[in-house]
Amino acid sequence: MKADFKIERDKGVLLGEAAKESSELSPSWSSFVSTCRSCTACPLAESRNNVVVFRGSTKAPLLILGEGPGRDEDLQGYPFCGRSGRLLDAALRALEFKADDIHVANMVKCRPPGNRAPTPGELEACRPLLREQFKLLQPKIILLLGNTAFQNFTGIKSGITKARGSWLESDGILLLPSFHPAYILRDPRRKPELFADLLTVRQKLEELALIEPMRQPYNH
Repeated sequence: MKADFKIERDKGVLLGEAAKESSELSPSWSSFVSTCRSCTACPLAESRNNVVVFRGSTKAPLLILGEGPGRDEDLQGYPFCGRSGRLLDAALRALEFKADDIHVANMVKCRPPGNRAPTPGELEACRPLLREQFKLLQPKIILLLGNTAFQNFTGIKSGITKARGSWLESDGILLLPSFHPAYILRDPRRKPELFADLLTVRQKLEELALIEPMRQPYNH
C-alpha cells in the first residue's frame, strides 16, 4: 500500500456524513447540536450559513480536529466536505477506517470570512462548545490537523512541520499533530507524511483494541 490516494471526483457520501442529522442522535447529542446552532457568542454567527458541528460517530475512539469550516462546509453544514475533506476521506478509506471509527470536527464551528484562520477571540468563544463536545465524545486519540488546531489545543507554539508525527498526551488522551489536508493540496510532496501519520493513528487504535485490524495490513 502506498500513499497514492486521490481525491474522489464524485460527490458521494463522505465517511460519517449521514450521522450529522439530529434525528439520529441521542438526546444529549441532540441538545448539544441545538446549542451549537443557536450560538451567538462571537461575530462569526452574523455571517454564517450553517453551524458546522461534526460528522462521523458520536462513539468514535478517534477525534479528527481541524481549525474551522471553509466555504463548502459553511454551505453544506458538516466539516471537511470540500477538496481537502475529500483528500482526507480518500486517505481514511485507503487505511480502511470506517464511519464508526471517526468523529470529525473543528476548533470553531462557524466559517471565518475569506477562510482566514480563526482569531484568538473566536477560538476562545467556541472553547466551551468544544469542551462539551469532548465530554460527550470521550475520544481516546485526537488527530490535530494544522497549526491552528495543534497550537491552540496544546498551547505549544512550535510549527506543525516540527511537531507532526510525534505523540503527545493530555489528560490521558493521546494527541498526534499532522498536516492539514488543505496544505497537502498546496504541496502534494507532503502527502506521504499525512498518510504516515494516519497509519500511525490506525496502528495505535488497533494496538489498544479500539478498532478492527485492517483486512490488508500495511507493509512498509
